[in-house]
Amino acid sequence: MTFVRFASGAAWVPPVDILQTEGHELVLKAELPDMTREDIDITVENFVLTIKGEKKTGSDVKDGQFHHVERRFGAFSRSFSLPRTVDADKVAADYKNGVLTVRVPLREEAKPRQIKVDIAA
Repeated sequence: MTFVRFASGAAWVPPVDILQTEGHELVLKAELPDMTREDIDITVENFVLTIKGEKKTGSDVKDGQFHHVERRFGAFSRSFSLPRTVDADKVAADYKNGVLTVRVPLREEAKPRQIKVDIAA
């Protein structure tokens, strides 16, 4: 039986979803399976959110032992422009079950406000 190792020069880019909640915060979710918190670096500078990291092959498996590889490994960097309405000082991140969740709240003055209008009869 012949085994073929999957080889591709394409870099690994983790998939990311970005949404805005009703609580008026931006939420970014990135799939980062088999990584630890120490492998992930998050920065916010000049309204640009950057996620960097490196997904490593298991230390118990040597390169020559692979018969077939489809999962991607290696270093990555993803950057996202943030609107000027976010509060960059209050960015929070959580990493659970291989998913990184970054929450970026909007500044208070950027949140929509409801104003009552009195109508004279």
